[in-house]
Amino acid sequence: MTRIGITGLALVLAACGSEAQEARYAPPSEVLEVHDYVAAVSADRIEADIRRLAGFGTRHTLSDTESDTRGVGASTRWIYEEFERISAECGGCLEVMYVSGTIFGQTRIPDPTDVVSVLAIQRGTLDPDRYVMMSGDIDSRITDPLNSTDDSPGANDNASGMAGTIEAARVLSQYEFPGSIIYAGLSGEEQGLFGGQIVADHALENGWRIKAVLNNDMIGNIEGIDGVINNTTARVFSEGTRANETPQEARLRRFTGGEVDSPSRNLARFVDRTADQYISNLDVMMVYRLDRFRRGGHHRPFNDVGIPGVRIMETHEHYDRQHQDIRTDETGRVFGDTVDEVDFDHAAKLTSLNVAVLAQIAGAPPFPANVEIEGAVSPDTTLRWTVPDGEAAENLAGYRVYWRLTDAPQWTHSRFVGLTGEYVVENIVIDNYYFGVSAVAHDGSETPVVFPGPAGSFGE
Repeated sequence: MTRIGITGLALVLAACGSEAQEARYAPPSEVLEVHDYVAAVSADRIEADIRRLAGFGTRHTLSDTESDTRGVGASTRWIYEEFERISAECGGCLEVMYVSGTIFGQTRIPDPTDVVSVLAIQRGTLDPDRYVMMSGDIDSRITDPLNSTDDSPGANDNASGMAGTIEAARVLSQYEFPGSIIYAGLSGEEQGLFGGQIVADHALENGWRIKAVLNNDMIGNIEGIDGVINNTTARVFSEGTRANETPQEARLRRFTGGEVDSPSRNLARFVDRTADQYISNLDVMMVYRLDRFRRGGHHRPFNDVGIPGVRIMETHEHYDRQHQDIRTDETGRVFGDTVDEVDFDHAAKLTSLNVAVLAQIAGAPPFPANVEIEGAVSPDTTLRWTVPDGEAAENLAGYRVYWRLTDAPQWTHSRFVGLTGEYVVENIVIDNYYFGVSAVAHDGSETPVVFPGPAGSFGE
């Protein structure tokens, strides 16, 4: 008799039909195609795009909009045209659009100014109204936030994030996914996060179900102001509680937990887990904070209206290379955000991380909705959620229940429970653990973990 290992036995049973697979075996925990997507990311293409964006001289929000070679207008049109070129290569698979609004009366935008962002949407095959977004920022600035004329190449801040977003579109547009992907170039970030506000409002007005925003802001620096040089780490910032939590929801959370389990925080855990599984020589530092200390990024406007989002960026910032006039002082200290200080391989590595996250979330089934939990004064814990039907759920294989000790930063235990809307975790006391549930596709693509109740909800 030929000996068959556990993995081989699972494959044999899977071949006997989906019922046997769902009854006894979880779908694969690794999506093999993701390795191909990661390998396709090109540091050379990212370098070329960073150099192109920096070559516009300045991309300040208040800069020239008429020139074809300099200013925010020229750079924004180039991004639009680049998305159009990518779309042409995949048979028109991207819907490319401008989303804009007029801002005035602000400290950094005193006069009426059109803040124009560029979006490229890759529609899903099963659930096209469910989105995951990757974004970079179009604009740049130097020391004076109102100086719109002097050179402001913004090579790392944030041509790196914008180039990464364009590269992700190049790679993933060659494939199809059940859910939709938005590749976004957001404007007005340095002047007050206005592009993100405008796009977030546009999304709500049009009923877009954005489940995750990956804001990439500075992904190409490996030499920090602290003297550390490190190309093996990245930071992911995420809010702890939802910004739009109601007083009633806050009261419920006080008694049930969830202070570190907002959808954004569990998105961060998903990013961390993805790096461990798919990206070589990259460790994610989860930072339990909305952003850097008293600073902001373009995921915040989405968080403000209840859309989960995180900031992905380098670990070691160099403050001489951001928001600085290009100069050398009397001691020989060099200032300025120029191309020669960008590590293109690191930008490619963080772009690969985004690509892996986008592919898994777009490839996953609908997120678990209406997740509830009970188990007070009981030896067991019961979780319930709504199981969707229809075309959007055609790739749904089942659900995985997770749990961890309350002080553990990452989910540590899980169990695939099949295609059901309820599961009892026997002899695991609710008082001692946090719980959650994810949805799993037939190919192993999986959603981030959804914590029970409004504290952790990703929405319908």
